[in-house]
Amino acid sequence: MRKYELFAISNRLTEIGVKKIRRVGHSQEFEQIQDYIKGDDYRTINWKATARKSKLMVNHFEDEKSQQVYSLIDTGRVMKMPFNKLSLLDYAINSSLVISNIAIRKSDKAGIITFSKNVDRVLPADRQSLQMQKILEILYNQKTDFPETDFESLASYVLRKITQRSLLMVFTNFETINALKRQLSFIKRLASYHLVVVIFFQNTELLDFVNKPAITIEEIYQKTIAEKFIFEKRQIVIELERFNVHSILTKPENLTIETINKYLELKARGLI
Repeated sequence: MRKYELFAISNRLTEIGVKKIRRVGHSQEFEQIQDYIKGDDYRTINWKATARKSKLMVNHFEDEKSQQVYSLIDTGRVMKMPFNKLSLLDYAINSSLVISNIAIRKSDKAGIITFSKNVDRVLPADRQSLQMQKILEILYNQKTDFPETDFESLASYVLRKITQRSLLMVFTNFETINALKRQLSFIKRLASYHLVVVIFFQNTELLDFVNKPAITIEEIYQKTIAEKFIFEKRQIVIELERFNVHSILTKPENLTIETINKYLELKARGLI
């Protein structure tokens, strides 16, 4: 968190991969048309209303309302996979801390939900001064467990308890398209009420393996199987897009940067 704050303060975020994304449209919400008052921004003049009224009229904007950004962290067995001495859950926790801190600094509200077989810990979205401390207290001792993750119970809880449309950053992992399809109906239910981003991981060992030359018949067979799994990961992205669900497929070490970029992109597009 401190590292990203330091880069942000010194305007050096691009050095670590955070993209500069230009906002589409106005950065505030349109409220009403009003008479021009000296000092109003000339770029807000509404020329059609000016022509009708025969006097200068301007679009009046109000500050954007604070949006809710939830990190939904899967603590099931799919998050046990190790990478560089950390589990996928560890990477998800680190990324959730950073994105929550950034959201609060951008005047959004950050919240946390951890889940596996059932919804475990819940911290409602807020942006009060103690919110980051509460997030730290929830996440510092989270561990993976063995049951398969139940997205049905997650969807039921979220749709019942989170009534304001929110950005849901779902940190999980799918290795095959069939694994996704078992949970897809519940993800679609979430996406019908909220803006959902499913975040899952590339298998870097498989990526390294397929880049090595295959010599023996056994190696060719193994490489073919590995390429099939890599292909299925890309198919998962396509399947999610079909149902208006955003996704991030990333290497574990790039998770935080990819998550920040997606959040900034969605903000710039006015989707949240």
